[in-house]
Amino acid sequence: MDTILTIVKLLGGLGLFIYGMKLMGDGLENAAGEGLKKILEKVTKNPIIGVIVGAVVTMVIQSSSATTVMVVGFVNAGLMNLAQAAGIIMGANIGTTVTAQLVAFKLDNIAPIFVFVGAMMVMFVKGKKRREIGNIILGFGILFVGMGTMSGAMKPLTSSPMFQEILTTVGSHWYLGVIAGALITAVLQSSSATTGILVALATAGALNINQALPIIMGCNIGTCITAMLATVGTNKTAHRAAMLHLIFNVVGTIIFLPIIVPGFLGNFVSYFTTDVNRQIANAHTIFNVVNTLIMVPLIPILCKIVERIIPGEDDEKVGPKYIDDRLLETPVIAAGQVVKETIRMSNKAKLSLELAMDAFMKNDENLAEKVYENEEIINNLEECITNYLVKLSKCELSDKEKNIVASTFHIVNDIERIG
Repeated sequence: MDTILTIVKLLGGLGLFIYGMKLMGDGLENAAGEGLKKILEKVTKNPIIGVIVGAVVTMVIQSSSATTVMVVGFVNAGLMNLAQAAGIIMGANIGTTVTAQLVAFKLDNIAPIFVFVGAMMVMFVKGKKRREIGNIILGFGILFVGMGTMSGAMKPLTSSPMFQEILTTVGSHWYLGVIAGALITAVLQSSSATTGILVALATAGALNINQALPIIMGCNIGTCITAMLATVGTNKTAHRAAMLHLIFNVVGTIIFLPIIVPGFLGNFVSYFTTDVNRQIANAHTIFNVVNTLIMVPLIPILCKIVERIIPGEDDEKVGPKYIDDRLLETPVIAAGQVVKETIRMSNKAKLSLELAMDAFMKNDENLAEKVYENEEIINNLEECITNYLVKLSKCELSDKEKNIVASTFHIVNDIERIG
């Protein structure tokens, strides 16, 4: 009975932690709004800027998986090449360490205050922007309430001989730690959630830094599964972006194993602080920052490797160019993309009108045939954009995005009539 109660508390705490993280991320994303869109549009061929953009976006949306899925969407839509995607993916790994640094603070005792303040703001404060700040505070509080619940649930486990034996086995066989971290993260679809569990175990006194480090390495490999799943039905370049993410994390783990297995990294982070929570967070940050510094100069080589693994050219894209269902993860970006697709459709309609006038004036049947071909493209775009707008309207949108969606429905119909 005690075991069932412990599992129930652990699952409840994990649920609160993940929900708090999502709520905080959504609040930050909506508060950033146009800023987030501008940041992503700054991506150039410079990989350093790509890394910074990836880190900033992931800090805002609180999920490296969501950033990587978004990158797969951009690559599939032809808005980003593989080298640009590589920089953002590497930056996303740095951005996700902010969550680990946050949860290392022992704020579970004052977390209910954040929950109270956030809830009051969401319920009673007027103005969309202020309510989003309320969501950020509420999410922050719920995240730490979840951490406290998980730590409390794991306290009895520290005295369980079987649990201690499992941890000792994992601790003495690094490869089991890597596999465990990868599997847990693949199931939870969040490396931050796995790191949260590790911090909760450390708080309960069940885990030391050397036992935690291989699991952290596994987390980074496990988080690649989300991007891999997101590439179903995408082009070859998008598949390459997901493969590059996997290679980046696997190679990074291989590079770090010689300093993790003998305990060098554990001793290094222990030198600066005796707090195991902070040691785990610092080790996570060091791994991702150093791994990125090593890999950024190797981006051209990594791109060639994944092109060898996944050979061939992409077929020419038919239909929409800018919109992709994967971008619905971040509605503020999706709304910007649907505007671009609508402008593209209007340019096609303008071309059709010009061709039709020329065909009429010159009595040219070849030009008339081109008008019919263009009309098919316009009809296809209308259907795709309308379907996308329906999906977008079901997402959480700001007032500005709601207006964009509502007006675009009418605009698309008008453009189709012109076509």
